[in-house]
Amino acid sequence: MNIRQPIILAIESSCDDTGVAVLKGNQVLSNLVANQEVHARYGGVVPELASRAHLSNITPTVTLAILDAGISPDEIDAVAYTIGPGLSGSLLVGASFAKAWAWARKIPTIPVHHMRAHVLAHFISPGPSPDFPFLCLTVSGGHTQIIHVHSASNMEVVGTTLDDAAGEAFDKVAKLIGLPYPGGPLIDQYAALGNPQAYSFTKSKVVGLDMSFSGLKTQVLRFLQSQLAQDSEFIKKNLHDFCASVQSAIVTMLISKLELAVKTTGLNQVAIAGGVSANSGLRRALTEKEFLLEDPWKVFIPPMSYCTDNAAMVGIVGVFDAVDKKFGSLTDTPKPRMPDLNS
Repeated sequence: MNIRQPIILAIESSCDDTGVAVLKGNQVLSNLVANQEVHARYGGVVPELASRAHLSNITPTVTLAILDAGISPDEIDAVAYTIGPGLSGSLLVGASFAKAWAWARKIPTIPVHHMRAHVLAHFISPGPSPDFPFLCLTVSGGHTQIIHVHSASNMEVVGTTLDDAAGEAFDKVAKLIGLPYPGGPLIDQYAALGNPQAYSFTKSKVVGLDMSFSGLKTQVLRFLQSQLAQDSEFIKKNLHDFCASVQSAIVTMLISKLELAVKTTGLNQVAIAGGVSANSGLRRALTEKEFLLEDPWKVFIPPMSYCTDNAAMVGIVGVFDAVDKKFGSLTDTPKPRMPDLNS
């Protein structure tokens, strides 16, 4: 990727983990995450605890990230930070720190849309990176979208979930069978040992490129109630097959919509992004599209370290925007319910 080499300090605080990275162009000099394990006790993220932890973590994490990058703070050209969407308190901590740090050093800020960062994570070295335009499926606990990526600054959401996100569906099903939070990765782990054809779940039939996962959750709940009424140890006896079947249903719905998007747009460069892009079933199903006898896809799958929330992906957006001199202002405020990426 031929771009100039601005040095960007990046801060990601949209949810529970405090991420800080330093990038020089598309090269990552450092990328740290301060995790918050306390939320596992509550079966989900507690917003108040998350914001308090960000307050404790952000200063030492920034200090260590700059130290690990081997640069002086005076070499940093701009500070990129997540402005939304996300948890209000968490976003406020990151945005306030970023703007204060930049103001003290008289350098610009770059507010970043969280989902745009997931998409552009594919341009972090060493790549390979897709060429514009391409399609990107973003799948996480809060979002499930098919995005027509015209350029780094022009992204059009052409399909989205009408209710629950795919990641939320994974986590809710995990909770139904008693798995600890976050349960999505555990379903993936157990699914690898099971038969995806063991149980059949009806896929949603939403017209066009939009999706729906709430019906699947209800269907799974009723299925479990029926099975447990007959055998109280059903989950214990059939855990692997059950997880494999649920994962297969979710992945099948995602891939079928991607197939339609490829057919509709004529684009065969396909990328995935977001936390659920770490799911082995989805990665495998997408990779298989590269080996079709007719019209194979060119698939781009991010490294595991850039699937979940991280600051490097915020930093690469900062690089693109710094090159184009697209900066924010100190009056920018966090947007927990930030609109879609449509330009």
